[in-house]
Amino acid sequence: MTPLISTVSIADCNRVRTLALNRPERLNAFNGQMVVDLATALQQATADPEIRVILLTGSGRAFSAGADLKEVAQQFSGATTNSETRPPVKVDAFAELVTTLAELSKPLIVAVNGVGVGFGMTILGFADVAFMSSEARLRCPFTAIGAPPEAASTYLLPLLLGRQNAAWTLLSSDWITADQALQMGLVWQICAPGDLITTAHRHAEQLAEKPAHILTTVKRLLNAPHREQIAAAAERENEAMSELLGTGSNADALTAFAQR
Repeated sequence: MTPLISTVSIADCNRVRTLALNRPERLNAFNGQMVVDLATALQQATADPEIRVILLTGSGRAFSAGADLKEVAQQFSGATTNSETRPPVKVDAFAELVTTLAELSKPLIVAVNGVGVGFGMTILGFADVAFMSSEARLRCPFTAIGAPPEAASTYLLPLLLGRQNAAWTLLSSDWITADQALQMGLVWQICAPGDLITTAHRHAEQLAEKPAHILTTVKRLLNAPHREQIAAAAERENEAMSELLGTGSNADALTAFAQR
């Protein structure tokens, strides 16, 4: 039986489990519940012996708008920049999600169907293969909102894109088109919007035809050189997040967002 999770829709077909982020009214922005739900869905897919490949996409017109700033702004509403009085940053659930992605034993294919912002972009660092709609765009807005990068992106993006592409992406907060993402190596193929899921699922099924133990062995060997570095980068980023979230320019950005 396919499990039910509130903010992530789940569908199985030919040993491929498709997980679709499912808060379309919020452009699939990650609130606390969806962070927990995606980690749970990934863990369930890993444990299911009938599933060999995981396909991640978004519901509606967005892939993911990243962190739900409405929820974050409410958390820090009225908080000061004094670290002794502002609310604590809750990173445990997100840290578990990042660990789950880093330790995933089955191939992960990502289909970016629309806008991907923040974690909606950095999650691509964990994809084994990524497809992207020709109309989608990506952005790491961290410097624009006074926040540090997350999801081990300070390690994974330089690994994927090269030092300068990663530095510009993380420092500038500029938008990245599908063509740019392909050129930099962030995604593997660009698809017409109507062909994206079909193409991604066809490739997922091709992998799922291979013996399960071979897929997990290759995935383990691919990940082995990077596991310690991913964990260390994520820990450094979490420390920076605890220091900066709700202070300085981030507090200004959250206040402006709440007022809008």
